[in-house]
Amino acid sequence: MANSPDRSARPARAVGVNHVALEVGDIDAALEFYGQLFDLRLRSRGKGMAFIDLGDQFIALSEGRSQAPDTHRHFGLVVDDVKKVVRAARAAGAEIMSASGRDFLDPWGNHIQIVDYAEIQFTKAQPILEGMGLHHLKKSASALKELVDKGLAPN
Repeated sequence: MANSPDRSARPARAVGVNHVALEVGDIDAALEFYGQLFDLRLRSRGKGMAFIDLGDQFIALSEGRSQAPDTHRHFGLVVDDVKKVVRAARAAGAEIMSASGRDFLDPWGNHIQIVDYAEIQFTKAQPILEGMGLHHLKKSASALKELVDKGLAPN
């Protein structure tokens, strides 16, 4: 097509995050800890590794953490119910790092920030949400505006 941009002239584009790998001290203990916070779906498990499904993405747990606890370095985990996760993190003995409880350290020092699906531009395709049993999730007006402003959702 005459008006299509020459894709070879631009750098490759990052499309999304497939997985995040967390180093933990013990796989069984990590599965137990994260199982207290979330409804886990174990994708697979190998020697010193476990893979937890997040629909079309996953978290890899790798045995053998040696660095100090994270402070600023963290990842944001999108959830359907922030309040439930915060309560569960407190009950599981996570080190809470913010007044809201949305930032906490797991027992191995991984800094996790909890974010609400409704409040951010991150979006799952409807078939993925349905497959996860989350077809009821909706976006807030501000999150939808972010998507519309970027041309990622219809007006």
